Amino acid sequence: MFEGIIKKNLKQCFFLLFFSSSAIALAEEPSVPVSEKKFNAGELIMHHIGDAHDWHILDIGEHPVSLPLPVIIYSSERGLDIFLSSSFHHGEKTYKGYKLEHNHIVAVNETGEMEAAEAKTNEELTASLWDFSITKNVFALFFSIALILWIFLSAAKKYKTNPGEAPRGLQSAIEPLIVFVRDDIAKSAIGKHKYEKFMPFLLTVFFFILINNLLGLIPIIPGGANLTGNIAVTLTLAIITFLITTFIGNKHYWRHVFAMPGVPMAVLIILTPIEILGVFLKPFVLMIRLFANITAGHIIALSFFSLIFIFGEMHPAAGLGASVLSIAFTVFMGLLELLVAFLQAYVFTLLSAMYFGMATEEAHH
Repeated sequence: MFEGIIKKNLKQCFFLLFFSSSAIALAEEPSVPVSEKKFNAGELIMHHIGDAHDWHILDIGEHPVSLPLPVIIYSSERGLDIFLSSSFHHGEKTYKGYKLEHNHIVAVNETGEMEAAEAKTNEELTASLWDFSITKNVFALFFSIALILWIFLSAAKKYKTNPGEAPRGLQSAIEPLIVFVRDDIAKSAIGKHKYEKFMPFLLTVFFFILINNLLGLIPIIPGGANLTGNIAVTLTLAIITFLITTFIGNKHYWRHVFAMPGVPMAVLIILTPIEILGVFLKPFVLMIRLFANITAGHIIALSFFSLIFIFGEMHPAAGLGASVLSIAFTVFMGLLELLVAFLQAYVFTLLSAMYFGMATEEAHH
C-alpha cells in the first residue's frame, strides 16, 4: 500500500519543481551585502533571509568566501549568456554588459556606468531581460526535490523487495509520517471514501515544506536557504491548492458559494460576494501563513544574534555581556523554529485537505 502511495507521490515532486523554480526566477528577492564599516542589523538580516546569486560560506579577509551559481540571462538585444556569478566579483565589476545591483542583474552601457544620458537605454535593456539564473533558492529547491526523490525511491524499493516485513531504517522514519498524513489529515478532513486520490499531493506538500523548513535551519550548505520563506514558493503552493479545489468542486460546493440554500435573496446579495471573496482568500491565507511564520522566525533569531554586535560597537564589555542572553535567546528561537517547521507543514497540509473536503462534500438530506 505504501509503495503505491510513494510512487504516486513522485509525480507531484516534479510538478512542484517546475512551477516553484519558475516562480522564484520571476520573483527574486533583493539581498544587500553587509557593510564592512559599521554593523547594520537590517542589512545582515535581509541578506540572510533573501535570495542570492551565490551561496555564502564564510567571511575571510576583504571578501566573503562563497559558492558561485550559474547566471542564465536572455536578452532580445544581446541573446543568451551563461556564466558564473563570480564574474561580477560580488557586484564590483560588470560582465558582458551586465551588472549585479542589490542582487538584481541589470544591463549597463559599455563603461559599466548608469549615465544620466543613457539611463533610459539601460532601463529598456534591463526591462527586456529574462533571468533564468540558478539562484540560492532555486538550487535549494533542486536539492530538496532530489532529496525527496531519494527518500521515497529508497523506501519504495524496500517495500518492494521486503513485502510484509516490519519497516527498517529509512522506512521506519517516514512510515509514521505517512500514516499521520493519511489518518489524521486526509481521512479526517476529506473522508474515508475520497481521501486516496488526494494523498499524493498532500504527502508531497507535507514533505516538501517539512524538509525545506528543516534545511533552512541548517547554517551550512546545502542548508541555510530561506526557501519556504520565499513568497514566490508559498504562492505557487497556494495556487496549486486553489486550482485543485476549483476543479474538483461539485455542484453542492458551488451552490453554497453562489446561492446558499435556505438563505433569503436579500441576504444573498450580501452573503454571495463574501463567499466568492472567500474562495480567493483561502489560498491567500495559505500563502501568507507559511511565508510570514518562517520568515518571522528567521528574523527574530537573527535579531537576537545581532544584539551581540550592536552592544559590542558601544563597548566590548557590553557586547560580551549581551552575548550570554543573546545566544540563549537565539538557541531558544532555533528550538522553537524546529517546532514551527513541523507545525507549518502540518497546518498547510491540513488546510489544503479541508478545502478539498469542502469542495467534494455531498449534500445532506
